[in-house]
Amino acid sequence: MLEQEQTINRSRVSSIDILRGFVMAVMLLDHVRERFFYHVPISDPIDIDQTSASLFFTRMLAHLCAPVFVFLTGLSAWLYAHPKNKAPRPVSSFLLKRGLFLIMLEVTVINLSWFGYYQTLYLQVIWAIGISMICLSVLCKLSLSHLWIGMIGFFIIFGHNTLTPISLESDELGYTLWTILHDRGYLLTDGFLKIKASYPVLPWIGVILIGYFVGPLYDTKVPVLTRKKVMIGIGTSALSLLLILRGFNLYGETEPWMAQGTLIQSVMSFFNYTKYPPSLDYLLLTIGVGCLLLSWFERVTYKWTEVLRTFGTAPMFFYILHLYILLFLYKVLVAIYGTQQGSYFGFDTLWQVWLFTIVLLVVLYYPTRWFSNYKRHSSSKLIKYF
Repeated sequence: MLEQEQTINRSRVSSIDILRGFVMAVMLLDHVRERFFYHVPISDPIDIDQTSASLFFTRMLAHLCAPVFVFLTGLSAWLYAHPKNKAPRPVSSFLLKRGLFLIMLEVTVINLSWFGYYQTLYLQVIWAIGISMICLSVLCKLSLSHLWIGMIGFFIIFGHNTLTPISLESDELGYTLWTILHDRGYLLTDGFLKIKASYPVLPWIGVILIGYFVGPLYDTKVPVLTRKKVMIGIGTSALSLLLILRGFNLYGETEPWMAQGTLIQSVMSFFNYTKYPPSLDYLLLTIGVGCLLLSWFERVTYKWTEVLRTFGTAPMFFYILHLYILLFLYKVLVAIYGTQQGSYFGFDTLWQVWLFTIVLLVVLYYPTRWFSNYKRHSSSKLIKYF
């Protein structure tokens, strides 16, 4: 079966699908933790005095998910606009429709999956990706070169931390727009439905623009070795800059790091970053690591990378499916065992979270593979969005 899968038409870039599949697997781990280890709460930045090292680094691993996925969305948009062995095609309309489709999914199907009912409408990562795609659509419609788009992206990513001191109250002019762009918070608190902007979108717009800017590296005219070297250069440069900015607490993170009583706690303090909105240090770490992984996945042929590639070819299907499976399993386990962790059902130890994630990855592989094959042969434009 694996040999048959390897004969699939590789018009898609395998390294992108493998990396996307990797972050989907890590995302599953984080969502299993949120569903079955929620009785051990953590914040972002994480309270290192109240959090074990194992839980800290489990959560930190999940930090890769959103930045890498948004970055790859921008990169994939460039690939869509420049299909292999074909003339370039307009991408603005596709990005606009795809962005609106993602927002619709966020406020309907995805929000329902968190609790099984509507009480608060959370505008989270899919919403942020949708808004970012619409913004990229506008810039492409203006016929800006990928260089200008990249410069705007760099300006946003490197500059948005200067906006941290700006804070508006709910009764002040511009509060709604500022909450959506930079400060997470509630847009509506009265009535039958509350609305919370959980993912401030401004930094994510910068990330998708940077992904689009990197796209030309994946032109068929660019040798693989050259692309690998450039991606390694981008990754190491981002991590080197992080070491300088974070090491001397110069810029890029609102929470300074400090030496702690133990080495492991000092490391935790160094890597304890703000996610909402994602700080510059947070993005330097995650995008830097993402670029190094992209380079590494260029030539790997392990069986487990083929499994990850399968997840990466049907990310939205995997995303929605795993959310509803987790919701269903949680309700079943509550019905059987009750809420034995205070007001929640949960696992006693973190290793159970990891084990349960591995089991779910095996279970989810087969329907995802089926849908990936179905999508590849389908002529439906709606199916292609998944």
